[in-house]
Amino acid sequence: MSNVLLFDIDGTLLNSGGAGQYAMEQALLEVFGVAGPYENILAAGRTDRAITTDLFSHHKIDPSEANWSTFQEAYFRHLPEALGKLDGVVLPGIVDLLDGLAANPNVTLGLLTGNFQTGADLKLRHYQLDHHFAFGGFGDNHFDRDDVARLAMEAACTHLSRTVPGESIWVIGDTPSDIKCGRAIGAKVVAVSTGIYSYEVLEEAGPDFLFTDFSDVVAVTECLTALSK
Repeated sequence: MSNVLLFDIDGTLLNSGGAGQYAMEQALLEVFGVAGPYENILAAGRTDRAITTDLFSHHKIDPSEANWSTFQEAYFRHLPEALGKLDGVVLPGIVDLLDGLAANPNVTLGLLTGNFQTGADLKLRHYQLDHHFAFGGFGDNHFDRDDVARLAMEAACTHLSRTVPGESIWVIGDTPSDIKCGRAIGAKVVAVSTGIYSYEVLEEAGPDFLFTDFSDVVAVTECLTALSK
C-alpha cells in the first residue's frame, strides 16, 4: 500500500519572510484601523482561524461573519504583495525532495497546514510548489491542529477513493504541534528544525525521524517511502 505524505508549509517547505503576519497586520489596519503589537500571539503550529480569533480578541473586534469575511478578503489581497516584497525562500532540499516524491508511484502528496486554504494556495503558487499538491487539510475552520489532521486524512481518502490507514500516513512538519497532530491520526512523523523550534525541542516531542533540514534528500526520501517498498 502506498504512503500518503502530508506536508506542513511554513517552516517546513518554505520561509515566507513573515508574509502571512505582515498581510494580516495590513488587513487589520485597512479594515478595522488597528495595529500591533502582536508579540504575545503565537503563530507557529497554529491555525489561521485560531490566530485570527486571537487577533480579533486582542483588538476587541466583534467576530461576526461580516467582519470575518471582510478581514479574509483583505488578507488575501495583501498576501501576494507581501510575498513579493519580503525576503522569503524555499527551504533546503525541498525542490528536489518534492520532485522526486511526485515521480514516485508509491507515494501521494498532500498538505496538512494551519493556513487558510486560499492563503496556502497563494504561498505555494508564489514559490512554484503548488503543482505537487492536489488535496489537504487547512486551517479555515478549526482551532485545533489535531482536527486539521483528521480533515487531511479524510481528504486523502476522498482523493484516493479508498480508506487510508494511519500507519501508511506520514506527517512532515517543523513544530511540536505537527508531531502531536500526526499522532492524533495514528501517523508516523518526520520533523525538521527549519522553523522556530530547535532540534532539541522537537526531539523531546518524539517524532519518528528528525532532521536539521532536508538537504540530504536521499535520507529523507528513504524515510518517507520506507513502508511502500
